[in-house]
Amino acid sequence: MHEVIQQLPEIVSNQIAAGEVIQRPASAVKELIENAVDAGATRIEVRVVDAGRTLIQVTDDGVGMVEADAKKCFDRHATSKIRTADDLYSVVSKGFRGEALSSIASIAHVELKTRHASAKEGFQLKMEGGEVTAELPCALENGTQISVRHLFFNVPARRNFLKSDAVEMRHVVDEFHRVALAHEGIHFLLFHNNNELFNLKAVSSRKRIVGVFGAKYDERLVPIEESTDVVTIQGFVGKPEFARRTRGEQFLFVNQRFIKHHVLHRTIMEAYEGLLPRDQFPLYVLFLSIDPARLDVNIHPTKTEIKFDEDRSIQSLLLPAIRRGLGKYAVAPSLDFEQETGLNIAPLSRDRVVAEPTVQINESYNPFDESPVGNHPSLGATRGGGLRPGRGQIDAWKTLYDSHIMAEDAESTHSVRSSAVGNGQQDLHEAIDGSSAIHRPLFQLNNRYIVTATKSGLLLIHQHRAHQRILYEQLVQQLESPEKTTVTQQLLFPAKVDLNSADQLFILESKSWLEKFGLVLEQCDDGVEVTGLPAEGDASAESLIQAVLEERQEEVAGVSREERVAARLAQTMAISVGKALKAEEMADVVDRLFGCTTPAFDPFGKTVILNFDPQELEQRFR
Repeated sequence: MHEVIQQLPEIVSNQIAAGEVIQRPASAVKELIENAVDAGATRIEVRVVDAGRTLIQVTDDGVGMVEADAKKCFDRHATSKIRTADDLYSVVSKGFRGEALSSIASIAHVELKTRHASAKEGFQLKMEGGEVTAELPCALENGTQISVRHLFFNVPARRNFLKSDAVEMRHVVDEFHRVALAHEGIHFLLFHNNNELFNLKAVSSRKRIVGVFGAKYDERLVPIEESTDVVTIQGFVGKPEFARRTRGEQFLFVNQRFIKHHVLHRTIMEAYEGLLPRDQFPLYVLFLSIDPARLDVNIHPTKTEIKFDEDRSIQSLLLPAIRRGLGKYAVAPSLDFEQETGLNIAPLSRDRVVAEPTVQINESYNPFDESPVGNHPSLGATRGGGLRPGRGQIDAWKTLYDSHIMAEDAESTHSVRSSAVGNGQQDLHEAIDGSSAIHRPLFQLNNRYIVTATKSGLLLIHQHRAHQRILYEQLVQQLESPEKTTVTQQLLFPAKVDLNSADQLFILESKSWLEKFGLVLEQCDDGVEVTGLPAEGDASAESLIQAVLEERQEEVAGVSREERVAARLAQTMAISVGKALKAEEMADVVDRLFGCTTPAFDPFGKTVILNFDPQELEQRFR
């Protein structure tokens, strides 16, 4: 029988392993920076070109390597961190498997320069696709420099799956943040296409957070500290009023290693219960120090997942630690048991004259009056004989009633539109056009709903959601239009919005299509300057920028990021709940709503219109 099982060549197995460890340029950046940290560096410089596609270079002033170690470090499973399997339970370094350098070397052109303190000169090694192409001495200060060029040059399928430079650079910045936050005692620098993005000198933990995210974050931080035999917890959480609708500012470290742990994340969110809505996420940068023997970090190739021996003990300590921190700094509500608030009654002034109570009687009230308007309770009369409604109120209701009759009897040509209303199972066929808008009865309920009577019954329209739908479809049309037809309101004085580097990159990446929405901006130091706003809507430049930042995910259920941002912008610019509208404004909202393709739902799928047909109203009165 023909044999079919064969041993994979070393280069192929390395490329397969590279798929697990090196998923994108940011993965290579992470591994190289962590190696520099493990080498005892006090200064680490990272340079990337074209978001890491063309070049990734990491230079450190660590211990360096002798020539023999420099040749071995690219072999698979070559490591200085462990000797036996038992060493896995005492690992405190970043890397230990010896897979990173071999994986990178198998899919890129790599140049290594290194010099150990005991060596008189440095050593240079060049590799292409895992094969050594050159070995020679070089001049170098103590430390190591690794240059990775043309990543995935021999794996075109993987290279084709990379996103745009802006997206890949955001991932690089994210990985840089994670290492820099965990090691505030190291001087970190990051350059992209020769532009300096970060220059983080060795400082305290709080100042490192401020250096990463921006000066405005200093006021947002609440320190957390707890020390027990099981775990030591230190770090900072954000004040609830600065929470955001997207994740991205949540950092959890165990023994200075960034990890993702859903259980601990839920525990942190529980600490904010009652302080935050469910769809908002606070900032937190928390450091847990645990005996390495009590955890297992060897469960994922990228080592971002971890197992604890005492999960519940850590949860029971983490939750109260955060709550105490929030309460200590007057962020969370607390009870003052020393004050008897029930007896806090201000004393009356000695000179105050107390008037004798009087009984008011409406002598004109007649309970047998059958007038249809009269003293109807809905107009303000009480069953005990309240004040009779004024002539202005009666005339107002007569006017509303008369306008209803006019709308019922009007004979004009209408464009009939149908839409799902309420629960989406009912079709609404309504005749509405601009010529009859002034004749329709329209009034506002609680400054929240627009109410109108139609031939099919009674419509209740949510004004905020209705305007969202109108603005959303308008923004999408502007986005899809090949010509620039957007009306922009130019600002007399540009509005500066402070952003951290990651958010700034995200906004600038979207600059071209944001201008189609009417949001015009320019780059500036520590943020962006907004010079133009969408013509319609009443929203500040900062609120619109924050709305854009809420949609940082690359892809959600087949909906493009541009459409999701359009929905967020519409939500921010729409007429707010509680705003009083004039009759003309209500008529404009109703007419434009029924000109939309999907008037029954807002961009987030929430109901805009409730329709009460005559039969339903009759049943309510039985």
